[in-house]
Amino acid sequence: MSLLYSLLIILGVVVAFSLFNYFQQKKILKTLTQDEFRTGFRKAQLIDVREQKEFDGGHILGARNIPMSQLKMRMKEIRKDKPVYLYCQSGLRSGRAAQQLYRKGYRQLYHLQGGFKQWTGKIKSKA
Repeated sequence: MSLLYSLLIILGVVVAFSLFNYFQQKKILKTLTQDEFRTGFRKAQLIDVREQKEFDGGHILGARNIPMSQLKMRMKEIRKDKPVYLYCQSGLRSGRAAQQLYRKGYRQLYHLQGGFKQWTGKIKSKA
């Protein structure tokens, strides 16, 4: 019986943490449709937070690659006074990246709904 209670408590904590992250991201990050994203990213800093191998396989034309694994070290490369347009493969990593950036004072944060896998615009690849 105590095992069941322990599992329920763990499950409750996981659900609460997930809900907290979801609502925090909604507050600090604006999700843009593909058309909205395409309209604004030329006047912003377009950052692909996927890993280098994913980026080399194909990325939105004009994007700069700053992988999530390097974001803390390379944050100085991103200006605080310009909008930051983020994307990853599906939208999860860009949400986490936005949370890190928000904690460091970035306020104009946007990300692509559905991520790169939903993108139908121009792409560039190294392959």
